[in-house]
Amino acid sequence: MVDVCLLGTGGMMPLPERWLSSLLVRCNGRMMLIDCGEGTQIPMKMAGWGFKNLDAILITHYHADHVAGLPGLLLTLANSGRQEPVRLIGPPGLAEVVSGLLTIAPGLPYPIYLYTCPADGISHLEMDGLLIRCFPVDHWIPCLAYSIELRRPGRFDAEKARELDIPVRYWKPLQKGETVEWKGRSFRPDQVMGEPRRGIKICYCTDTRPVDGLCDFVREADLLVCEGMYGDEGDAEKAILKKHMLFAEAARVAREAGVCELWLTHFSPALACPEDWLSHAKEVFEPTIAGHDLMRKTLTFPS
Repeated sequence: MVDVCLLGTGGMMPLPERWLSSLLVRCNGRMMLIDCGEGTQIPMKMAGWGFKNLDAILITHYHADHVAGLPGLLLTLANSGRQEPVRLIGPPGLAEVVSGLLTIAPGLPYPIYLYTCPADGISHLEMDGLLIRCFPVDHWIPCLAYSIELRRPGRFDAEKARELDIPVRYWKPLQKGETVEWKGRSFRPDQVMGEPRRGIKICYCTDTRPVDGLCDFVREADLLVCEGMYGDEGDAEKAILKKHMLFAEAARVAREAGVCELWLTHFSPALACPEDWLSHAKEVFEPTIAGHDLMRKTLTFPS
């Protein structure tokens, strides 16, 4: 299973009752964070999941409301006793941005590894059993949407294992994807495992217009967390000019991609009550929720 917590839902600036947009993902006790605007460690503290097990921070882009909280969070990780490496992932420019921010957070007691995603195509990496994929979207500077997938192997075929005379003590390693040796013979997982089953897919997308390929990237996600900067259809011209989405546009992406559920986030500071505009999205895609700070959900494998 995978736990998700929407730490904040604001765009541009933190407000007294709305932190900046970021998403915390937890799987098997390990965590990763998407975006880290000003004060992100405060709602993270409020979530109660701790800090020490945060292995990766994924940055969509380098506007301050998505990255300015990084020095404070990295220092908080240091104070939590973290010594294992922390991986930072983002679009081109990552090294320069991190170098500048670390000027005020020097001497961290753990190494930082950087992974720069290309600005012109899909890339992926594996971490803690999760597949992280990034996809370039349309904002004023290089910006990425992210997908996090917990894949699920096929069923173990015990009868096939018996036919191959594989001792029971080797069954679990095979289920974990390991090749085993027994009496001079090698046995591969694909000899005893069925076809992979549907896993869990979470996608996160902010600060963009709807772009070609985005629906394919988030296709059939169990949860899509997507920006809804403006609720009113009358703000369409403003959304185009500033390269953001309306509630209804995010809902169309969700509908066309066949996702299971949509959480709207990254609301304009002028949008005092996002729920007042929620019908604009639900008319397009009914399973839409107006996100709120510290909203959380546990996703499990489908039966």
